[in-house]
Amino acid sequence: MASEHPRADSEPLRNLPGLTLHVPEPKFRPGDPVDFAEVDVPPAGQARRPDTADKASDFTDLAYTLVRVLDDEGHAVGPWDPKLSPDMLRRMLRSMALLRAFDERMFRAQRQGKTSFYMKALGEEAVAVAAAYALDYEDMCFPSYRQQGLLIARGWSLVDMMNQIYSNTADRLGGKQLPIMYSVKEAGFFSISGNLTTQYPQAVGWAMASAAKGDTRIAATWCGEGSTAEGDFHSACTFAAVYRAPVIFNVVNNQWAISSFSGFAGAEATTFAARAVGYGIAGLRVDGNDALAVYAATEWAAERARTNQGPTLIEHFTYRAEGHSTSDDPGQYRSEGEPNAWPLGDPIKRLKDHLIAIGEWDDERHAAQDKELAEQVKAAQKEAEKNGILGHGLHQPLESLFDGVFEELPWHLKEQRQQMLDEEAASGRPWDRKA
Repeated sequence: MASEHPRADSEPLRNLPGLTLHVPEPKFRPGDPVDFAEVDVPPAGQARRPDTADKASDFTDLAYTLVRVLDDEGHAVGPWDPKLSPDMLRRMLRSMALLRAFDERMFRAQRQGKTSFYMKALGEEAVAVAAAYALDYEDMCFPSYRQQGLLIARGWSLVDMMNQIYSNTADRLGGKQLPIMYSVKEAGFFSISGNLTTQYPQAVGWAMASAAKGDTRIAATWCGEGSTAEGDFHSACTFAAVYRAPVIFNVVNNQWAISSFSGFAGAEATTFAARAVGYGIAGLRVDGNDALAVYAATEWAAERARTNQGPTLIEHFTYRAEGHSTSDDPGQYRSEGEPNAWPLGDPIKRLKDHLIAIGEWDDERHAAQDKELAEQVKAAQKEAEKNGILGHGLHQPLESLFDGVFEELPWHLKEQRQQMLDEEAASGRPWDRKA
C-alpha cells in the first residue's frame, strides 16, 4: 500500500547540498590585526527621541541603531542631549575617574595577594555611573558583577567596599561572598549573584511589588550580553511585559562573555536591544561609552516606568578593555589591538573632552583630580587594611558560617554548630583560621 505522504514514493532530494552547522567565530584572534570598520557607528544626534508615552511598537527602529549624544568634537548634539549642567557633568566625570582609580588599586591588591579575586570596569565606567545619576537614589538596583560604579556614584564608602573585598573583620557580609559581590541595602544595591541573570526576575518581582503597593520607586537591573541566553532573562522579560512592570533592563554588550564573543549569544543575527521587540516592550540601543547617551536613555526609561508605560530594555554597546577578571588572560582569545581600536573610544576621555569643549574643564584640572582621587583611594585602602586582608586567612569566627542564612536556624544546623564548638573545645584550640 502506497504511503499517503506526498514525498514517500518520490526520489530523494539528491540535488540539494547537505546541511551545515554554523558555529560563530570572532573576527580577530590573538596576533590578528584589528579593523572595526564593519561596526556601524551612526552620527551622533541622528536617532529620534520618541515621547515616553508612545507605544513600544512605534519606535522599534531604535533597537537597531545607536543612540549617541557626543560627537567626534566633543559636542552634545541631537534630541537625546539631556542638557546637564556643568556641575552635574563634573560630578559624573569625577565618579567615573574615581571608579577607575578604585579598580586599579584593587586590581593591584589582588596581584599582591591581599584578596583572591577582582573584576575591573575599565572602558565601561559610563554604563553604571551615568545610569546611577539618572535614577533616583531610592530606586532599587539589581546589578551584575561589573556595576560597582553604582555604589561609587551614590557616594558609598570606599572603605566599606574594600572591607568586603578583603573579607576582613569589618566585612558587612561576614566573608560569605566572593570579594566583588557587594550588597548594600542602604544604597539600593541588591546582593550580586555569581549565578548569572538571577537578578533579572528578582528585579521584575521587586518592581511588580512596588507597583502593587502604589509606590513611586522603580527597579533597574544589569547583565552582560552573554547571559541574555539564560532562561532567567526571558522569564523576566515575559513577566515584565505582561504586567508592565516598572523596570529597566540593562544589557551590557561589551563584546565578550569571559572568553566567548558576543556571537554565541546571538549578536551575528541581530542586536540585543531587538530582544525587546519580540516581547513588545521598549528597546533602545545606546552608545555605552557616551555618558550623556547612557544618562539620557536611563532618564527616558525611568520616566516611562514611573508613568506606568512599562519596562524598557537598553543595550549598552561598549567594550571590555580589560580581562574578564584577575583570573582571565584575554591575550589567549582576542587580539591585543582590540581595546585601542574600539571605535567608540574611552568613556572618561569623551566626557572630559566634552567639558573642555564647552569651556568647563581643562587638562590641568583633570590631572590634578586624578592625583587627588588616587590619594583618596590609597587612604581608603590603608584604613580598610587595618581590619585585615583576605591573604592573612579567615577573619570571622568559623561558627559564624551558620549565621545570616535562615531567619530561624533549623534544629539540624544548631546540632552541627554545637558539634563543631564541642570539638573545638575538646581540641583546646580554635579552628585553624588559615584553613
